[in-house]
Amino acid sequence: MDVHKDIRVSVQREPFSGVDDSRELGHGRTDIGAVVCFTGLVRDFNETPDVTGLTLEHYPGMTERTLEEIGEQAWKRWPLKGVRIVHRVGYMAPGDGIVRVSAASAHRRDAFEACDFIMDFLKTRAPFWKKEHARSGDYWVKERATDYADADRWES
Repeated sequence: MDVHKDIRVSVQREPFSGVDDSRELGHGRTDIGAVVCFTGLVRDFNETPDVTGLTLEHYPGMTERTLEEIGEQAWKRWPLKGVRIVHRVGYMAPGDGIVRVSAASAHRRDAFEACDFIMDFLKTRAPFWKKEHARSGDYWVKERATDYADADRWES
């Protein structure tokens, strides 16, 4: 196991920077063959078809620790070279980025699977609460059984 883990987590109000994680993760490295990046965006529909925005709340300190633990779990499962997890909080409009997860590895399959794993566990374990704003009124987003089914597939 690599004792020099390169796992970085950020919970922030600001939009993602223009820095491309694949360039940052691979800069000066010849042992990285793949960087997979996932970006989740605010949709203009969800539980209602008229979403105008989203407010994300979190539990400071606990949220960062949970995201770091998820990154650590991925690090133990795959031979990763780097992990980045950036999650926004506060108000966001449709089209804004909510989350960006990046995983770097020598091989693409490991990077793809690690990125997928991180997102599945982030959706079910990280302490975030979403309130959607819609023309028809505001509401808290409910948990989805499908998110838990996605995370359960990694338990075997």
